[in-house]
Parts: sequence; C-alpha cells; structure tokens
Amino acid sequence: MAPHHHHEHTGNSLVAAARDALTDKDEQWTTMRAAVFEELAAADRPASAYDIADLLSARLGKRVAPNSVYRILDLFVRTNLANRIESANAYLANAHPGCRHDCIFLICDKCGQAVHLDDDRLTGALRDAGQAAGFADVRPVVELRGLCDSCVASHSSTGEV
Repeated sequence: MAPHHHHEHTGNSLVAAARDALTDKDEQWTTMRAAVFEELAAADRPASAYDIADLLSARLGKRVAPNSVYRILDLFVRTNLANRIESANAYLANAHPGCRHDCIFLICDKCGQAVHLDDDRLTGALRDAGQAAGFADVRPVVELRGLCDSCVASHSSTGEV
C-alpha cells in the first residue's frame, strides 16, 4: 500500500465538513460543539482542552469548563473530526473530517508543531502485527518526535545544539 491523499479542508470549508460528518453520524452540531471545533481548527499547533476552554471563556465572556471541552473533544476523536496527540495530551482538527485512517504524527520538541501524514505501508504493517497478535479493529497511531525544519534552521543560525 502506498501513501494516500485526501482533500484537505481549511477555514469555513473545514468547519462545514466537520458539521456534515458529525450530523451524518446522527450527532448534533450544537453551538458549543461548533465553538470548540472552530477554536481547534484555528490553532496552529495541537491544543489541550484547557487551552480551548480558556480561549472560549475569553471569547464568550463566561467560564467554560475544561471537562465540557474534554467530552466534546472525545466525541470529535470518536467521529474522526479530530486526532489526539497522546504524548502532548492535545488535539488537532482532522483536515479531512469523517475519514477513518491510521495516523502518523511528526511533533517538534521545540515549538510543538505537529504534522500529520499518511503512509499505509507503515501503518498496514503495524495493523497486521496487531491482528496477528489477536487484536481486532486495530488502528495505529504513531508519534515521531524531533525538530521541525524551522527549529533546525534557528538552531543552525544561533549555534545551538
């Protein structure tokens, strides 16, 4: 299997695709779910439930509890509207909502940027190994940590190691 590609949604198109994917699963697209998704989609790096709760509290002028945000984020992960970065306890909006696939994340240790990529050859081998060990419905999530190009360039220009 080779890498596969999807139409990557952004901005209003991403929010509309997420709404459609969620309602297609017979879930409601409530005002609070929309607000959480909009904040998640606007983030330039993985965001925690606390980050989103703080942003929403400021935007709405009333306290939004992180527990409420966690419940919504869990729903988004279950319905493939978001991905969870386990090592950072943070979330990324899925740029192709509703598409179930395996995930490989490259996470920068310095700036926190996360890049998602698909490679069915790698994740297929992991899925096959899980199934051979007796697990069903195996869905690999792989996280690779290192430095992004921008941070490597800034390290090089400052002489940092």
